[in-house]
Amino acid sequence: MSANVAEIVVETLQNAGAKRCYGIVGDTLNHFTDALRQSDVEWVGVRHEEVGGFAAGGEAYITQELALCAGSCGPGSLHFVNGLFDAHRNGAPVVLIASQTPLSETGSQFPQEVDQAHIYKQYSVFCETVASPEQARRMTVQAAQAALARRGVAVLIIPGDVMTQVPKNPLGYRAHQFEYSIRPSAEALVPAVELLNQGGNITIFAGSGCADAREQVMALAEKLQAPIAWTSRAKDFIEYDNPYQVGMTGVYGLEGGYYAVAECDTLLMLGCNFAFSQFYPERAHIIQIDHDPTQIGKRYPVEVGIVGSLRDTCEALSQVVAANTRTRWLEKCQKRYARSLEKSAHKSRDADVIHPQELTLAIDHHAAENALITADTGSVNVWMLRHIRSSAQRRTLSSLHHGTMANAYPQALGIQLAYPDRQVIAMCGDGGLSMLMGDLLTLVQHRIPLKIVVYNNHSLSFVELEQKVEGLLDAYTELENPNFGEVARAMGLWGQRVEREDELESAIGQWLAQPGPALLDVVVNPMELVMPPKVEAGQVASTALYSAKAVLSGRMDDVVHLVKSNFLKR
Repeated sequence: MSANVAEIVVETLQNAGAKRCYGIVGDTLNHFTDALRQSDVEWVGVRHEEVGGFAAGGEAYITQELALCAGSCGPGSLHFVNGLFDAHRNGAPVVLIASQTPLSETGSQFPQEVDQAHIYKQYSVFCETVASPEQARRMTVQAAQAALARRGVAVLIIPGDVMTQVPKNPLGYRAHQFEYSIRPSAEALVPAVELLNQGGNITIFAGSGCADAREQVMALAEKLQAPIAWTSRAKDFIEYDNPYQVGMTGVYGLEGGYYAVAECDTLLMLGCNFAFSQFYPERAHIIQIDHDPTQIGKRYPVEVGIVGSLRDTCEALSQVVAANTRTRWLEKCQKRYARSLEKSAHKSRDADVIHPQELTLAIDHHAAENALITADTGSVNVWMLRHIRSSAQRRTLSSLHHGTMANAYPQALGIQLAYPDRQVIAMCGDGGLSMLMGDLLTLVQHRIPLKIVVYNNHSLSFVELEQKVEGLLDAYTELENPNFGEVARAMGLWGQRVEREDELESAIGQWLAQPGPALLDVVVNPMELVMPPKVEAGQVASTALYSAKAVLSGRMDDVVHLVKSNFLKR
């Protein structure tokens, strides 16, 4: 018996390396899920499709292999939007099967009809409709190949009635994967070499494009005796065992990285797409290297642009650039970094208060050396980026480009399924966890041994910070939370709550030792501020304005707690 479209699509995606598909069954998707049932691709039923999008994105980002989502017509496929927009901006190879109302009803405002292409073409590497059975295998191959080659989300829209049709004279298309490099010519390197050979204070600013060029970046830094600052997305590849590290710049960064970038004479940007222009140097020569020509000078004006793979281009530069013997600039930046790290990780003197930094450092201490760790957007993400050590095996993931809430434990869900024998930890904000809390049931139903920690400060704390820095009274950020440990137990997970600093270490040990899914609810200091690497005069004035407004509004206690928590113990 010949295969129908649903069976062809599943077979083609399985041959392209897909191992799991996330979604909710029903309606126009039924023939597709029936084909999955008869394949080696695992179906992971979630409670909300957005969680499925995050989970597929987390799995695909860490493994760099294809992951799948599938949604029914209309609302089913629409619910994936936020999770898949995040996956796409993270560069995760995911294919979404967006089933559609019958082809014969297209354009008639049929119940649940939605123009999926109009929505998903904004953020995808491929988005097309299978309108006939003869297109099925070829278009599925195109979708898988685009997702893998261009590192993003591909969307295949399939009307429900097309799913059951059988093609005539099918051809044997299959997905291919490629490895390639782009090496710039010797002439293209000359302007960069001339600038670097002028000497002065040279800083390397490494981005996520350095993921497969770590060794070459280190060799170039050694030749130049240049400090290496990195973007938040480059943490996993650049931070560990790095004798030239000085940390991140930007709001998430610390003084060492900020100073190294802002005060250098020459900035060498490697695979870097850092968006915030206020943190770039005002007077330095800037050299940018990227494999994508459209990224050159996109964020800030540059003097020299070179198009090339980072591995090949850094190796070529190391061979021709003059060796620098001066180490004063490097040592100065490193001293600032060490001082700012120590200051940001201050210990509490009060056993009744748990600072979020202390919680993060305790997790870092107890976590396995090959742990896989995710973090929600906001202050939790800052603590992870600053205080969770990376290593050759330890990886991290957060929503840095898309900046969405509620990403951490759904991403970790997918990662844990891909790596069932490794420790996976989700660092969640209380707002993030409660937004998509229903899929804790998915952890129980599928017996996924994920470890979740909740930074419970009863507020949307990063939003509070934004409001205060703008001189506004914090408003509408309070969260009335339950005891998340009790909620977890009611849902079938191991759950516990910690409120005192002197209980923290033992609780973390118990939590990580659980064989199944476990949630630790930790009440952290609600007044803790994320201190940027440099406080501008305008921010001081705005925070003072907030303090004045708070006093006039009868909230003097807030000002006192703010000062005690963030300044007196420093």
